[in-house]
Amino acid sequence: MTARTAQAKRVRTSPTAAVTPSSSYGHVTFLGAGPGDPGLLTLRAVDALAQADVLIADPEAYEVVRAHVRAGTDAPLQATGADLAPGGAAAGTVDAADLVMRAARGGKRVVRAVAGDPGMDADATADMLALAAEGITFEVVPGIAHGVGVAAYAGVPLRDPEGGDVRFVDGPTADDRCWTEVGASDATVVVSTTLEAVAVTAGRLIAAGRKPDTPLSVTVAGTTTRQRTWTATLGTVERTLKSAKVLPSAEGDRPAIAVVGERSAPAQRDQLAWFESKPLFGWKVLVPRTKEQAASLSEQLRSYGAVPSEVPTIAVEPPRTPQQMDRAVKGLVTGRYEWIAFTSVNAVKAIREKFEEYGLDARAFAGIKVAAVGEQTARVLQEFGVRPDLVPSGEQSAAGLLEDWPPYDPVFDPIDRVFLPRADIATETLVAGLVELGWEVDDVTAYRTVRASPPPAETREAIKGGGFDAVLFTSSSTVRNLVGIAGKPHNVTVIACIGPATARTAEEHGLRVDVMAPEPSVLALAEALAQYGAARRAAAIDAGEVLKRPSEKRPQRRRRA
Repeated sequence: MTARTAQAKRVRTSPTAAVTPSSSYGHVTFLGAGPGDPGLLTLRAVDALAQADVLIADPEAYEVVRAHVRAGTDAPLQATGADLAPGGAAAGTVDAADLVMRAARGGKRVVRAVAGDPGMDADATADMLALAAEGITFEVVPGIAHGVGVAAYAGVPLRDPEGGDVRFVDGPTADDRCWTEVGASDATVVVSTTLEAVAVTAGRLIAAGRKPDTPLSVTVAGTTTRQRTWTATLGTVERTLKSAKVLPSAEGDRPAIAVVGERSAPAQRDQLAWFESKPLFGWKVLVPRTKEQAASLSEQLRSYGAVPSEVPTIAVEPPRTPQQMDRAVKGLVTGRYEWIAFTSVNAVKAIREKFEEYGLDARAFAGIKVAAVGEQTARVLQEFGVRPDLVPSGEQSAAGLLEDWPPYDPVFDPIDRVFLPRADIATETLVAGLVELGWEVDDVTAYRTVRASPPPAETREAIKGGGFDAVLFTSSSTVRNLVGIAGKPHNVTVIACIGPATARTAEEHGLRVDVMAPEPSVLALAEALAQYGAARRAAAIDAGEVLKRPSEKRPQRRRRA
């Protein structure tokens, strides 16, 4: 019996337990956070998290659900015996079951999040019984159980068209009778265990009657980009893990899912391992942009299996003298301009903030033509409620914008003036081009870009020491600023640039450019890097080599004699 189960039973038999539900009590939702991938949360789980007054979560579950918790939710976190009170202050060694009970008695809507599925968690069941005994209402939001989710992400089917039984075994608590039953059967066995206990598990199954040549797969960190899977047989798994230098290891107590049976044969996994075969699986990719701009790029990288690390190299600040922006925005409302041209997402954000300051909204753009330098800027404008009249049909840059910009025509254009809100360090290309086309331009500093603070020492060391597999540069300034605040990336790191100008700047700083986007778009840049990763993978497979990430090829430091 675990300490939590014992505590829950003590709570359940407390003499203060009420049999009749009380209207003053709150409500508890037992929520399954799944095996680790936040994308596996159900819609019902996300809805419950958004309505919670209090969140009580195991550390593993908290990492999955925290992005969906609404602001202001109290979040005591159960962490290795010590609980964190709201605000992060230590609250002593209070059992999670007690925290749930106290919050529910106080009339709160409580979410108790556990890893995997609550129905597979004996402690969660004990907590439910304790709540029922006191008359506190609760509900269960199922999650994907570890054994099911991890096997699916490892490309190991648990059943095939011929059917067959599937048995789930908790290795640490299974008794001799359990091992005898699964050993004597031909069922697929899914064992929750630890990495260092896999060989013992295999031995027990062989002793119980399973053949030593029965296929087996072992997966750690399942459903995350740290996932690793090894295939072997019951008789060879210990040797396989030692050959892979996984064992012996100080991390031998890592949770693992072992799948035993003919359906976990390596030949099938080679065809079905969809997750680990993503083009950038496990790649650590540095994204040196402002935090707001990095979000969409990081999301795209995750879809390719990468682990993005956002390092701001540029901070955006208001102009030192805002009077020029104030006059331009007033002129926008009073009809001073025929066009307004947005050359960045930050320019849209600056105008939107100024509109909010004056109590304006998208209706202020009525009667004025709007241009956007590219699709991403256009999307942000549309989120603001503004549909651009002009987006470059070719290159998404100032030059591309000028190619499609109409010349001033005094017959059809009642006003000859363009409002251009932009950064303080922007080039003069667009201004000069518009003047040549006959337009008058109010070139206004809408925001300033300044170099961000250096990242933590650990990140700087990873950049210079080859700890990252790739770096994505989205502008020349990101190249200059990253090198300035963190140093030059190691030569094993793949350098990807958004366009020729950025590539030239990278080369000027002594960097080898490996990937260049076919068009100046961050999504195209991410896709180009994914294609590069897929080509590396295919080449390694064709050559019969073990696939290694770029960071795994860095030279090891020599030991001192």
